Amino acid sequence: MSVYRGRFAPSPTGPLHAGSLVAALASWLDAKAHDGCWLVRLEDVDAPRCVPDMDRVILQQLAACGLQPDAPPVWQSQRSGLYQQALDQLVARGLAYPCACSRKAIETALNRQGQGRTRHGELIYPGTCRTGLHGRAGRAWRLRTNTTTPIIHWTDRRLGAQQQDVPAEVGDFVLKRADGCFAYQLAVVVDDAAQGITDVVRGEDLADNTARQILLQQALRQPTPHYLHTPLVRGVNGEKLSKQNGALALDTSDPLAALNRAAGVLGLPAQDGSVAEALRFWVGFWEFSPTHAPRPAGQ
Repeated sequence: MSVYRGRFAPSPTGPLHAGSLVAALASWLDAKAHDGCWLVRLEDVDAPRCVPDMDRVILQQLAACGLQPDAPPVWQSQRSGLYQQALDQLVARGLAYPCACSRKAIETALNRQGQGRTRHGELIYPGTCRTGLHGRAGRAWRLRTNTTTPIIHWTDRRLGAQQQDVPAEVGDFVLKRADGCFAYQLAVVVDDAAQGITDVVRGEDLADNTARQILLQQALRQPTPHYLHTPLVRGVNGEKLSKQNGALALDTSDPLAALNRAAGVLGLPAQDGSVAEALRFWVGFWEFSPTHAPRPAGQ
């Protein structure tokens, strides 16, 4: 069996909240249940959205809950060279191209085609710049998605068989933005490959990203990890807790209480005693948890 390497990758745009702890706990438990390594990566590639000193706050919250990484954390903001190398590789192979389109231009092009915001209210890029800039200045870089098998298939350990037609449902997505920031999709794929990540355990709200990431893994000739997307914590309005909708910061004054709430979302029984004792119990219980299917044997 390959050595298990998992990770928790929060964005320092705000403190962890109850939903964040569910993903952190699940990823830590999955790694420990497989005698693997658990890493923490601060996804601060979107610098304009990051809050100063929030990385320290997040690491303190994790430590208070007994979730210590097995190696020093890494910051995406220190890895831009790796992302540029990957982009250069895609450009050299004709898999990425410059795009001159503003958001308004994409909207106008879609309206002319009688299309609108059909994917989670987002714009599906119509491929305007696939054939060249035609005298316009490039603003961003996009992945050419129409050069491979269009429908990406994968199996999620909790959600089961999944598929997405990336060209039709997403379009040629951004790898490097007009403001010079590398896009999340490129950064996460490059980092997972560089860190040897074998298993990605994260919230269900990120499941929609998986097909794009698999497509990029294939384009960069990198292995595809196993995926497990955990249940979401929802507010009283039924929407998932998030920093964007004002989710309260995780209260770590009673870390066992916070962990018990997260464990409940994952189908794990509440525990008394110390944080360390609770974590040890849940590691043993995790393999038989009803929340997910076991990791494929021998992989």
